[in-house]
Amino acid sequence: MKPRRAVRFSPLMTSTEVRHYLRVNQGTLYKLIRRGHIPAFKIGGDYRFQRDAIEKLVTDRQARG
Repeated sequence: MKPRRAVRFSPLMTSTEVRHYLRVNQGTLYKLIRRGHIPAFKIGGDYRFQRDAIEKLVTDRQARG
């Protein structure tokens, strides 16, 4: 039996990962990016997101109610 590898989380998230994490559809995510509500940057043609920034965004919004 092979030893199990530890699951590592990348400091970057893809748009699909963020959509699932936030439970929003693709159009909503891109609208939030365009309006500057979600920090993102592009690598090639794909958006990437800092995991810490997304988690902070969620916790800050939960704290505000």
